[in-house]
Amino acid sequence: MGKPVFPSLLIPFLPVMVLAGGIAGCATNPASGTPDLVFMSEASEINIGEENDPKIREKFGVYDNAELQAYINRVGQKLATQGDRPNLVYHFTVLDSPEVNAFALPGGYIYITRGLLAYLNSEAELAAVLGHEIGHVTARHAVRQYTKATATGFVGMVIGVATGIQATQDLFNNVVGNAILSGYGRENELEADRLGAKYIARGGYDPHAVIQVLGVLKNQEEYEIKRAAAENREPHIYHGVYASHPSADKRLQEAVGQADRFKTLAEPKVAQGEYLKEVDKLLFGKIDRRDSISHDNHYYNKAINVALAFQKDWQLDTNDYLITATSPDFKAILRVDIEDLVKDMQPDVFLKTRMGVSSLEQGGPLQGMKFPAYAGIVPASPAFGDRKTRVIVVYYNDKRFLFSGATDKPEGFAASDPAFISAAISLHPLSAQEKLLVEKATDSLHVHVLRAQAGDSFASLAKKYPLKNDGESLLRLINDKFPDGEPQAGELIKIIE
Repeated sequence: MGKPVFPSLLIPFLPVMVLAGGIAGCATNPASGTPDLVFMSEASEINIGEENDPKIREKFGVYDNAELQAYINRVGQKLATQGDRPNLVYHFTVLDSPEVNAFALPGGYIYITRGLLAYLNSEAELAAVLGHEIGHVTARHAVRQYTKATATGFVGMVIGVATGIQATQDLFNNVVGNAILSGYGRENELEADRLGAKYIARGGYDPHAVIQVLGVLKNQEEYEIKRAAAENREPHIYHGVYASHPSADKRLQEAVGQADRFKTLAEPKVAQGEYLKEVDKLLFGKIDRRDSISHDNHYYNKAINVALAFQKDWQLDTNDYLITATSPDFKAILRVDIEDLVKDMQPDVFLKTRMGVSSLEQGGPLQGMKFPAYAGIVPASPAFGDRKTRVIVVYYNDKRFLFSGATDKPEGFAASDPAFISAAISLHPLSAQEKLLVEKATDSLHVHVLRAQAGDSFASLAKKYPLKNDGESLLRLINDKFPDGEPQAGELIKIIE
């Protein structure tokens, strides 16, 4: 994920001896109660979050579901009141991003992606993630990271200010912005987990949900790394997960275990059903914004309500408004350009003008076509070389379809020309069945919650729903059944469709 853009933080010019002595930034850390040397006031910290919140919202987008947003805010605000900085005004936002992540800006601005919500299975797990991010805010990790960076470059900073050069212009953006999205390092992440466990225990949840959710996210991380390697891309993983699995991390176990004394309920709240109800129909993965698809030897475009059929086994390369069909032996190629229609030009006039010729061989209306159309052959010429080119234009609603077919050698044209013509003649509005096909293929995927039936397995469910790239493992991951668990009859599970 990219870095958020943070404004410059101007450090007031003070004598080197004063800053070096630490007088300017002494404070008490609200989470630990110990002295904290920081170079930012709480007012400045809040201002950072306030100024950058709109930039985060613009960069990632806010998930368009008011009910879910309200639910996340309720859980977050409940935990915030149990934190060590209850006087801060906290803001919780679900971002419309498929990435698996959560992070916090200074001053109480906390974000969780819809991508991460898909992997959680209870309100307790949600509370664990939000509590972790609240921990970063209460411990002032972003501020401490900034202070560490400024202290490291202290001499350069003072020289810069003294000479009128703003040496710290991008310091917060480059150093702290990266930490916010990618993690603050082992010690700070462990502290955020310890604080988060305390806050959720005070809020009525089991603090060990921290370990449980980190286990889920560790499994997702391992799966994502393998998928990214197979797809030759960078993995997208949650920053709060450690190198070892949480179940084997003694320091994490001890940190979370300390929160048991803060429990307020004999049977802490899990709220699986409440959480699954809120994430039912949640968008999953990247949004498919295509208008068209190719399937077998057909092209379908739902935006302009059209379908085309090409020769069997021809290879199609398509986008919404350009199609290239190539014969299996690569000796013939047909290009289809879909353009806005110029209605005041007759098809024959357009075709001759477009091809730059005064006449076409075998020029005339396209037989068998009910839409306005004209066809012909561009003869061999200096402009087109020795090869003949079949050209056809079809006027369909407010679009113009221009077909251009050619072969690698002149002698192969006669054999391929019927394939060029048949593709143009095949042009027709989508049938009901074709509309359903293209809608299913281009619709975005969603999380759906259902009760498992006797005999259900993740292997069978992955085949039933439109999942690719090891869908069986994906279903296990989002249901906390990884690596080899199976759904039990009657239990609520999530599927992707």
